[in-house]
Amino acid sequence: MGVAPDTLARHPMKLIIQIPCLNEERTLPATIADLPRQIPGIDEIELLVVDDGSTDRTVEVARECGVHHVVRLTNNRGLAAGFQAGLDACLKLGADIVVNTDADNQYKGADIPKLVAPIVAGEADMVVGDRRVTEIEHFSGSKKRLQRLGSWVVRRVSGTEITDATSGFRAYNREAALQLLVVDNFTYTLESLIQAGKMLVAVEEVAIGTNPQTRESRLFDSTGHYVRRNALAILRIYARYEPLRAFSTAAAVVLLLAFAAWLPFLLDWILNGDSTGHIQSLILGAVLFIAAVQLFALGVIGDLLAGQRVMTQRVFERVRRVELALGVEPSHYEPGGKPE
Repeated sequence: MGVAPDTLARHPMKLIIQIPCLNEERTLPATIADLPRQIPGIDEIELLVVDDGSTDRTVEVARECGVHHVVRLTNNRGLAAGFQAGLDACLKLGADIVVNTDADNQYKGADIPKLVAPIVAGEADMVVGDRRVTEIEHFSGSKKRLQRLGSWVVRRVSGTEITDATSGFRAYNREAALQLLVVDNFTYTLESLIQAGKMLVAVEEVAIGTNPQTRESRLFDSTGHYVRRNALAILRIYARYEPLRAFSTAAAVVLLLAFAAWLPFLLDWILNGDSTGHIQSLILGAVLFIAAVQLFALGVIGDLLAGQRVMTQRVFERVRRVELALGVEPSHYEPGGKPE
């Protein structure tokens, strides 16, 4: 006779909130104090700080604030590398759900229960917090427009419906975290969303609030820098995950330019019967035509490499599972302080 599902012992649910940090001794106490200590459906909540080569008292302050775990990178490796190191440590520390938040207290800790609720209910594998970028006062107009453009591109490439693709306030269940592999050395937000869509991970978003700005962004010196770096990141990620489409589109544009260069010669030949002129146009068109063929060939090669990337990612996931089964310790791990 079978056992009724409601009589089965429920697996204890462990949540680890990871906080990537770089010289955050001033803002970290407020960020940690704002985090919830109890959430419905969660049995255990632990805090993990990823120190990305800080030169101030970030680690000491984190311990004083009672964080449970510290991943201390020996030098500054960037936000994407810090995120990946923290995610790996959270998995090895037994997390069933991982929440990523910023150390500058941009996101409201009170929204974490809302963020993890779809995962606890079994309705999503990954949840993104929608900051409603158009309502953020300290974002410039150009930054808001780029946010919308980047989110539109990510939606097209990934097949998801996320409206705030650059939001770093996210929750992952264990399976989604196991599959995630970020290779971009600048941003993890866009690439991880595209990966989730390609891996058929169930992605949802919830509306969240943001706190007043505590400091200027350290990722960008200016709005122009922000636009350039994010635009390049979007182009790289798009070419990496949709190489055939990206290079075929570029090839089609160059091919049109080639025909435009040939047009004076063709019109003169067809209308006047003169095929002796417009040598420069013929040469330019030929060069552009060759470039179009080369771009299309690059798309085919990139599409073949994309298949290899998928296989590499699956191998990485299996290696992770083996490491978890063997009880391999997290890299650069240090115990935190004792929670109050």
